[in-house]
Amino acid sequence: MLPTIFSRTILALALLLFGQTSMAATVLVAVAANFTKPMTEIAEAFEKSTGHSAKLSFGSSGKFVSQIENGAPFEVFMAADAENAIKLQNAGLAVADTRFTYALGKLVLWSATPGLVDEQGQILSKGGFKHIALADPKLAPYGAAALDVLKNMGLFEKLQPLFVLGENISQTHQFVSTGNAELGFVALSQVIGNGKIGSGSGWIVPDDRHAPIRQDAILLSKGVENPAAPALLQFLKAPQAQTIIRKYGYNLPNQS
Repeated sequence: MLPTIFSRTILALALLLFGQTSMAATVLVAVAANFTKPMTEIAEAFEKSTGHSAKLSFGSSGKFVSQIENGAPFEVFMAADAENAIKLQNAGLAVADTRFTYALGKLVLWSATPGLVDEQGQILSKGGFKHIALADPKLAPYGAAALDVLKNMGLFEKLQPLFVLGENISQTHQFVSTGNAELGFVALSQVIGNGKIGSGSGWIVPDDRHAPIRQDAILLSKGVENPAAPALLQFLKAPQAQTIIRKYGYNLPNQS
């Protein structure tokens, strides 16, 4: 009797495990480069929680839009702004009622050199540097936000000859971290550690110095039939994912 019950229990567990495995799917996700660190953590938590996996590609939002317009197989798009997600929505390449803001980005003027950037960003007016890095404003929303800051400070024309443009925010951070530019505008998520700027020196730019960096996610048309795609979007709204998002210095829409 006991062996029979034991055998049935093992069989039931095996069938349950097989069922979960057979239903698991992989979603292809285009992710704005600024969100590399948090999304890597979120993807791991997503897989543990749901059994689904996420294959992540990181880059500039503008380039992703071009790739998706040309048939790239992405199923979820996590942009660094709202405009690029809306553009795909209007083009019929994404599902309109699935778009939402998953994070509000924070911009930082950062240098790998301790003490170089003061906490008010006065170095921008004082000068004394040869290069300043920012992401290409035509491709990357964080680059557009950096331009807003410089224009609002009346420094755009003065500093434009010193610009070193990165294709995306990851390349921009690389320019600064390697010393190819003494300072540059990057995402707080790239330099934060234990709730503050972890190395070098920086100025966390006040939100009123640039247009809000509302980062929107949307289900792409190619992901409609993949259960992992809407599951990932739902997971981004869950407390577990939002805790990770906040850890990297982002605000959430209800905190704005």
